[in-house]
Amino acid sequence: MIADLHIHSRYSRATSKEMIIPKIAEYAKLKGIGMVATGDFTHPEWLKELKRNLKDTGNGIYEYNGVKFILNVEVNNIYTKRGKLRRLHILIFAPDFSTVDKINEYLGRYGKLASDGRPILSLDVYDMFKVLLDISPDIFIIPAHIWTPWFSLFGANSGFDSLEECFGDLQDKFFAVETGLSSDPAMNWLWSCLDKYTLVSNSDAHSPSRLGREVNVFKEDLNYYQLRDVLKNKDKEKFLYTIEFYPQEGKYHFDGHRKCGVRLSPKEARFNNNLCPVCSRNLTIGVLHRIEALSDRDEGYVPDDAIPYKRLIPLEEVIAEAKGCGRDTVGVKNEYRRLCNIFGNEFEILLNTPIDELKSNTEEKIAIAVDRVRRGDVVINPGFDGEFGKVKIFEEEKPKESQLGLF
Repeated sequence: MIADLHIHSRYSRATSKEMIIPKIAEYAKLKGIGMVATGDFTHPEWLKELKRNLKDTGNGIYEYNGVKFILNVEVNNIYTKRGKLRRLHILIFAPDFSTVDKINEYLGRYGKLASDGRPILSLDVYDMFKVLLDISPDIFIIPAHIWTPWFSLFGANSGFDSLEECFGDLQDKFFAVETGLSSDPAMNWLWSCLDKYTLVSNSDAHSPSRLGREVNVFKEDLNYYQLRDVLKNKDKEKFLYTIEFYPQEGKYHFDGHRKCGVRLSPKEARFNNNLCPVCSRNLTIGVLHRIEALSDRDEGYVPDDAIPYKRLIPLEEVIAEAKGCGRDTVGVKNEYRRLCNIFGNEFEILLNTPIDELKSNTEEKIAIAVDRVRRGDVVINPGFDGEFGKVKIFEEEKPKESQLGLF
């Protein structure tokens, strides 16, 4: 079972109007995703749509057209703690609509839930988590994209330097963290304080075609409670691996200043005192730099109980690169759907379909591109300060070591 546990509805800012249950289910099937989190259950209009569209099949699982859904929301906690303004995004999961209604009644005291699918709450994460556990012991949370600079648990601009600072005596009451698009498990393994947490990866999709950019792969179908227990126990027999973006493609991997078009490795940023060499303003410190600052292990360390991972590039991007055109063009979308219909779904193509079979059913260059992605034979100009990185599959020139900063 492939699960994407972090998406948004059409009621979140900068989100496609197509982020509705029928479209989400349609694209989940195209991609081979069996479980999707609903996102945005605090928004009253989205909650109405969820209750209207989803069929309760028991054990915390809701269903639409053969796709499983579990109830969740990402909230934006903004508050002052230890003399610093904090901005953290937290995923909250609930087993049923009755529990959701209780959560919304509580959170509605601290923010306008109807203003955005990802509501802003004037609420300390510690205090929120404590009350959520009182509402129901079946609720669980996952700190979202824990390294991004502006809105995360360890972000350089508004996060914490330790789990204890944020969660205090509740740090053992949650059991998973989300690595985010700009980091991968290998980067997170370098900080020993994260060893006891299960690392999950999700798309944070704002449009249907972006579902599955990152996902979690389990050995078998799971219900809500089984999923919670697998994550809680870091069950390697049932949690097989995560599928990752190349972290360099994430929009906060390197340091930089988007206004000046400046992208720097952590080493280059430190050499410039973390200032933009063009305008002398502060750089946005990226994920790689922040992990280097907090990590306590050498590159290449792998914990004994680590969940493996694989790196992939979304199939539409692969097709677009091979065709030399934009991802959202009609030709790319038509070829994407045609191949998914032939081979079953996107992940079956990216992970398992023999290259010779691909060559027999599509342009040879597309098949070659899939093969190169599987082998990691790609060139990436890392993302920085809100700009996604640029991936090239057929570029002759290989990147310099400082460009990639690979772990």
